[in-house]
Amino acid sequence: MEKGSKRILTFSVKLILAIVVTGFAFIMALTYGAAETSVQDVWSALFRTSTSNVVVMLQEIRLPRIVAAVVVGAALAVAGAIMQGMTRNPLADPGLIGLTAGANAALALTIALLPAVNYFGLMIACFIGAAIGASLVFGIGSSQKGGLSSFRIILAGAAISTFLHAIAEGIGLYFKISKDVSMWTAGGLIGTTWGQLNLVIPIIMSGLIIAILFSKQLTILSLSEEVATGLGQKTFVVKMVLFIVTVILAGAAVSLVGNLVFIGLMIPHIVRVIVGMDYRAIIPMSAVIGALFMLLADTAARTIHAPFETPVAAVVALLGLPFFLLIVRKGGKAL
Repeated sequence: MEKGSKRILTFSVKLILAIVVTGFAFIMALTYGAAETSVQDVWSALFRTSTSNVVVMLQEIRLPRIVAAVVVGAALAVAGAIMQGMTRNPLADPGLIGLTAGANAALALTIALLPAVNYFGLMIACFIGAAIGASLVFGIGSSQKGGLSSFRIILAGAAISTFLHAIAEGIGLYFKISKDVSMWTAGGLIGTTWGQLNLVIPIIMSGLIIAILFSKQLTILSLSEEVATGLGQKTFVVKMVLFIVTVILAGAAVSLVGNLVFIGLMIPHIVRVIVGMDYRAIIPMSAVIGALFMLLADTAARTIHAPFETPVAAVVALLGLPFFLLIVRKGGKAL
């Protein structure tokens, strides 16, 4: 009992420390950018009403973008952690196994066929597309003898993702909406509005809460399906709930920022080094570290070549691709 209490205390300290660091990163992200701002401007933007052009810029342009970075980073990191635990596949990532590609294709199709659809409609389309993309990957990956394996699911994911991205590009060219589709699917936070966040944040928060509530079942499921069944767990129900949560998190993230890969791959591995293999700790810590990572990546994208902007997807890929290759070199074994 005493050992368990110490473990909980240690995790609590780590989580609080991560939240504090993320808070500092949030203030830093709000302070630095192409437009010069001061700490006083940031304070006014957060806690006061002002007609100053700088404060209005912070409140209406930079602040919603930074909030979007927090929720998207948390959503994609937790989605990746769930997928890795559920499939016992260290290479699982929403961007690598068809979720984001399916959402992108559905989004392009919706823009083409229903040009007047509102943002809520686009979000629903992303959810449906993410579910279809992931279902295709898992269906193809499990069609051969031996069931799912790390490399088979990645190969299926690469094939389906390429196919779905081609569909999105084809729709854009055929309907002459390539520019509109690219604005959504390029993988960036430019143009995020409070109206979009008002829709996305409750959905992502609901997904995160459900993920935390099912984290104990996910820990058992990550050991082996036989163990989970032996302990009386309804594995099919648990998998369906977790799959729906993953679709919700990935679909909401894609509807907001487009295609971002590798976040769901990297963050859970980093978190396991910090807190161990218990998903009751991995899920909440992944949310915080994912938010921190996206804050830093977006700040770097805005400041590396200011006043011009580097695509945040490029910054993420620059870090994520070597990480992916490192795991592949280890034979698909977790860090």
